[in-house]
Amino acid sequence: MMTDGDIIAKLEETTKDAAGRQQDTLRAILERNAGVRYLQPHLRGYPALPDAATFRRAVPLSCYDDYADHVFRMADGDDDDGQPFLSVDSLVCFFYSSGTSSMKPKMIPYFDSVPSKAISFLAHQGSAAILRRLFPPRPSVDKFLWFMYAGNIMETKGGYKAMAASAFPFQSDKSNLSHFLPMSVSPKGVILGLDLQQQMYCHLLCGLRKFNLVDGIRAPYAAGLIRAIYLLESKWKQLCEDLECGYPSLEISDDSMRDSVIEVLCGPQPELAKQFQSICEEKNWKGILTKIWPNARYVKCVTTGSMVQYYSKIKYYAGEIPVLGGDYFASECCVGINLDILQPPELTRFTLLPTAAYFEFLPFDMNKMSVSSEETVDVSGVEVGKMYEMVVTTYRGLYRYRLGDIVKVVGFYNSSPQVEFVTRAPNHPGEVITEGNLISAIKSFQQVLRSEVTTEITEFACFLDLELNPKQLKVFVEVREARILLQEENLQESVLVLRRCCSSLEDAFGDIYKLMKARGEVGPMLLYIVKPGSFDKVLQVAIENGAPASQYKPPKIIRNHKVVDLLEASAVVMIKI
Repeated sequence: MMTDGDIIAKLEETTKDAAGRQQDTLRAILERNAGVRYLQPHLRGYPALPDAATFRRAVPLSCYDDYADHVFRMADGDDDDGQPFLSVDSLVCFFYSSGTSSMKPKMIPYFDSVPSKAISFLAHQGSAAILRRLFPPRPSVDKFLWFMYAGNIMETKGGYKAMAASAFPFQSDKSNLSHFLPMSVSPKGVILGLDLQQQMYCHLLCGLRKFNLVDGIRAPYAAGLIRAIYLLESKWKQLCEDLECGYPSLEISDDSMRDSVIEVLCGPQPELAKQFQSICEEKNWKGILTKIWPNARYVKCVTTGSMVQYYSKIKYYAGEIPVLGGDYFASECCVGINLDILQPPELTRFTLLPTAAYFEFLPFDMNKMSVSSEETVDVSGVEVGKMYEMVVTTYRGLYRYRLGDIVKVVGFYNSSPQVEFVTRAPNHPGEVITEGNLISAIKSFQQVLRSEVTTEITEFACFLDLELNPKQLKVFVEVREARILLQEENLQESVLVLRRCCSSLEDAFGDIYKLMKARGEVGPMLLYIVKPGSFDKVLQVAIENGAPASQYKPPKIIRNHKVVDLLEASAVVMIKI
C-alpha cells in the first residue's frame, strides 16, 4: 500500500517532462480508441496511429452536441454492430455534468478504462494526502460532517445508472462504501437518501449528535455548504428539539433515513440540546461552525469560479479555521490538482496532470469575449499571463472536446502548466457578459446597496434575451430581509434606492456590454428582486430534471426560458434601467 509520501512523490514525478507525457498519453488513448465510430470518419486514410500534429489536423474541435447522438444510443442500449461508438472499453455508467445554466445536465459516459482509473486514483489519493500532510489524522477525532448527496440515481432505457461523479464511490461497490462511510458522521441512509432538504437536515442532526468527533466540514461546492448553514440558521430550534427527544422531526418522511438517524441519535440527548441551544440563542453567527464543532480544524469545498461569491460568507461562519480549496476535477476527466489548498480563491492555481488527458489550449481574448484563434497550442506552447479555453482528449471517449472553461496560465510546476480558473466560456457569440462580469457587478452592487439599506444579496443570475431587438439583459437578485426592504409602506422609497444603486451594477458589466449598449444593440436592463426561496425553487426544478444535488451549481448565466419564467413569476419588484 502506498504511503502519503509515495503518492505525493508519484504526483511530483507526473508533473515532470509534461510535453513528453502528453505525447505518451495521446498515443495510449489512440492505441485503444483510434478505430471507434466517432473517430473513423476523421482518421480514415491516415496512419493507424497518427502523431499529435496529424491528430489535431484531422480531428475537429468538438462540443457535447457532437456526441449527443452516440451518448443517447448508448444510454438506450443500442447495439454498436461490433464498432464501438466512443471507446472500446466497456460502458459502466454515465456521469451528470454539474453545469446548470440549461437545467438539463449533460450525460458523460464513464468507461472502464484502466489508465483513466489509475490517474483518477492518483489524483484523488494525492488530494487526500495533501490534506493529511496539513492536518495529520487524530485517532479520537476522525470524522467529517460531509454534505454529500449520493442517492439521486437515474436509470437509462438501456439499464445504465446515471449519477453525479461524486456519487460514484457510494454507488459502485461495497468496498468503496466501506471506505467512505466510517469517515462520515452521517449514516448510509442519509447519504443515499432521495430528498435533498431531508438529507441536509439529517446531516446537520447527525453532525450535532457527534459534534466532538468532527475534524472537518466538507461539501463538494461552496453553494451547497452555504445552503446547509442557512438551514441551520432557520431550523436550529427544531434540531435541538430532535436531540432532546431522540427522534428526527416528522418532516423526515423517508423511513430508511429516519431509522438510520434514530440509530445515530442513540436516545434522548437533553444536555447536548441545551448546549447547542445556548450557542444559537446568542444569535451571533460569526464563527458558528467552530462554536458548534470546536474540534473541527478546517472547512473544505470548491470556492473558485462561480463559487467565489460564497467564500467571504463561509469565512464569516468558519471563524478562525481555514477554508480550504478544492481541485479541478471535471465530470469529463481530472484536469488539475490544487497543491496549495490554503490559498484563497483569487490565488488558487491548479497544476495540470499530464497523464490525465491530452490537453490543448485555444487562445481566448477576454476583450472580445471569444477565441482569438481556432488553432490550439499544447502544453509546450502556452504562455504565462495568457487566457485559453481548455480542450481535452480523454481515455473515456471525448476527442478534442471543448470543456467550456476559460483559464489563465500563471506559471509552471516542474514542466506542467499551472492555471487559474477565470470563467465559463460564452455559449453564444451574442453573449455580452460572463459569469465573472456578473459576479463582479453584483459585488459592487452589494457594497452600494449595503450603504443604503441593511440587506444582503444571497443569490443572483442573469438572462440575455437574444430574441429581442435590441437584446435585453434581465438580472435576478434574491435578498435576505426582503420584507424589510420591500415593505408596502416603504416600497416607493426602496425602489428609488435600488434605482440609485443600479448604476454601480451596469458599470461593472464590462466593456463589451457598455459598447453594445452605446450602439443600441442592448436595450434597457431589467432588475428583478425576487422572493426569498426563489432560487431554491430553481434548484428543485433542476433536480427534477436530473441535475445531481451534490454537484448543483446555481446558474449565473441562465439559458433556459422556463427558469426565467419561474424567476419572473417570483419577482416582488421590477426596475427598468
